[in-house]
Amino acid sequence: MLTLDKVFNAQTVLKNIIRETNLVRAYGVADKCELYLKPENLQITGSFKVRGSAYKIAMLSDEEKQKGVIACSAGNHAQGVALAATKNGIKSLICLPDTAPISKVEATKGYGADVCLVEGCYDDAYKKALELKEKEGYTFVHPFDDENVIAGQGTIALEVLNELDDVDAIVVPVGGGGLISGIAYTVKQIRPSVKIYGVQVAGAPSMYNSIKDGEIECLQSVSTIADGIAVKQPGENTYKFVREYVDEIALVSDDEVASAILTLIEKQKMIAEGAGAAAVAAVMFDKFNLKGKKVVAIVSGGNIDVTSLSRVIERGLMKSGRSSSLLLELMDKPGQLKDVSRIIADCGGNVTSVHHERAGSTESVNGCYLRIKMETRNYEHVIEIKKALQSEGFKIVE
Repeated sequence: MLTLDKVFNAQTVLKNIIRETNLVRAYGVADKCELYLKPENLQITGSFKVRGSAYKIAMLSDEEKQKGVIACSAGNHAQGVALAATKNGIKSLICLPDTAPISKVEATKGYGADVCLVEGCYDDAYKKALELKEKEGYTFVHPFDDENVIAGQGTIALEVLNELDDVDAIVVPVGGGGLISGIAYTVKQIRPSVKIYGVQVAGAPSMYNSIKDGEIECLQSVSTIADGIAVKQPGENTYKFVREYVDEIALVSDDEVASAILTLIEKQKMIAEGAGAAAVAAVMFDKFNLKGKKVVAIVSGGNIDVTSLSRVIERGLMKSGRSSSLLLELMDKPGQLKDVSRIIADCGGNVTSVHHERAGSTESVNGCYLRIKMETRNYEHVIEIKKALQSEGFKIVE
């Protein structure tokens, strides 16, 4: 049974295992509130997950420790279990789908775990982990629906309250619900007036739908750049904790998450994965009433695949109006491109690429299309450039 004493015990147990992540005051991210970031992306293994994993493993009996632990994950949980088990001198086996990125497989091995690659997807790896658990007698370390795991995640709340005594609200990303369960339970026992807000992505709204409909629901599929919170079904324990202790849950889009990742890089020099930026996205795009409040957003992890980071940044630039494109229909005659470039430059825009196409169904036989990509300040700047082009007779198609 989860108790406040257990959360405090977890804080003591984890003292020499995890890193206490100090709050960072965020400027230029959300103007309506006083925003602080809890940078669990700077945690050992790059995610909060090690807190719950390490406490769960520390609480095992001597017999369970001797047999070892098993887990299934393609990301942060795998690395948390591997590190925690190694620090306790316990054997760990992690089942990973064979589609997992090489970097994550190698990171898991690097923390001391044995890796079992399973053909197929996460669900196939999960089934294999349960088979091996029964066959070999391993203890299965669940990524979220375990009260010791939840207690470990609750230590984040103790750190927040200790550092920011007058916090008004804490915004937390939600996947299976272990992180927000631990934070919400702990905060509501100590300071019930503090609001706890949960954030899911629109492509994986399992907890959001379950709370709204009053029963646990399983999604047919999930699709989001925030893979760390792409969970089809919340846990039984976490559903109950969220229903009782969380004040509100909202959804953010992938575009909003991408914009938050970009903002954290630019304004805070901080790398967050999709799940890690979800809470910041909710604050940036006014998903909750936070005006004038002291707010902490949990940046839950920073293990973003570097090969996808450039695509996420480009998406964030488009979402925030920092990068934009125009399609113009022109008369195919000398000087047109020069005039278009001049107008954009006079407005302070920067042309980054040009594509000229003669073929197409233009109104005039001598017409052509011109696709221009630009660096711009924001959406208002894009509108200013469009108006300037139109005032000089240029036709904007899109």
